[in-house]
Amino acid sequence: MVRPSRSGPSVSVREAAISTPFQSDGPRDGGLTYKAAGVDIAAGDALVRAIAPLARATARPGAEAALGGFGAVFDPAGAGFRDPLLVAATDGVGTKLRIAIETGRHAGIGQDLVAMCVNDLVVQGAEPLFFLDYYATARLDVETARAVVAGIADGCRQAGCALVGGETAEMPGLYAAGDYDLAGFAVGAVERDQLLTGDRVAAGDVLLGLAASGLHSNGFSLVRRVVADRGLAWDAPAPFEPGRSLGEAVLAPTRIYVAACLDAVRSGAVHALAHITGGGFVENIPRVLPAGLAAALDVHALPLPPVFRWVQQAGGIAPTEMARTFNCGIGMVAVVAPDRVDETLTRLAGHGEAARVIGRVAAREDGPAVRLDGLDEAWA
Repeated sequence: MVRPSRSGPSVSVREAAISTPFQSDGPRDGGLTYKAAGVDIAAGDALVRAIAPLARATARPGAEAALGGFGAVFDPAGAGFRDPLLVAATDGVGTKLRIAIETGRHAGIGQDLVAMCVNDLVVQGAEPLFFLDYYATARLDVETARAVVAGIADGCRQAGCALVGGETAEMPGLYAAGDYDLAGFAVGAVERDQLLTGDRVAAGDVLLGLAASGLHSNGFSLVRRVVADRGLAWDAPAPFEPGRSLGEAVLAPTRIYVAACLDAVRSGAVHALAHITGGGFVENIPRVLPAGLAAALDVHALPLPPVFRWVQQAGGIAPTEMARTFNCGIGMVAVVAPDRVDETLTRLAGHGEAARVIGRVAAREDGPAVRLDGLDEAWA
């Protein structure tokens, strides 16, 4: 398998790889070619030329080292770190990708990919430094791939990290025509003495919820099932958002919380952060709570936004199932010292984040790690 790679903000090469039996285009002089087998290196080269300026626009301190070759170089000292710990995260966008493919709306899916990785870095206090992507398809469509990478570059700019490389794999026979898949990989750094572990969380701390931009990138297998059961098309009007199609509305890109959360963390007011992804409140908040503590959520501070209310009602989904599947309108939870709540809300608002108090940390005793008392009534 031939695999030259794309590396660095200069983006020298982005290659197509093959892992399928050869297929003939018919008789030709000179014998079989890679293109005849389904892999078009020229298309890969065209993609590299198209996305090179997008990647260059994400350059940041630490990413100015000589680039090209087989890997990208990043200098943490050049980014201003003294004694850094590296934090890594990798993710995809799940079956939300299926909707992007079926609707031909590819612009936001790249931001989703970045968000799912960098939001996982910032919960440990890490500043995202660089990002790489993997794009796999049956046959490379340059315009589609460019739209996806443009979204990735935009997400990197929002997160303050450099898009330093990536890989394109063209694999006919493994993917259906028109399909593609995405994976992302991000690395961040945090000073050793500033790593956010949750060990400072205590009973009485206040839980702040940062508003989500929509469904983000989780629970889409259930969303797609609801849409299919209702017999709706993605180009139909969104029942919960007039003026937009259903596909456009549910594809709203995942919000990137990096700038706001880093500012709040570095102020010293934040004791922990929880990225609300698959598993919802029920699975994600306990990941940052010390043993013996629970999150007591105020369900009246958690009204379901229209898209979630529609999914719940159209699918006949129980409130508890909603709370452990979707973000339900809260994409990030900050655990904050009680005497610094107002200050932190002001700081978050300065970054454009709509945040509010949604509960407190309490002794767990014999109860669950996340208490949602009165949820069935609140979300009935």
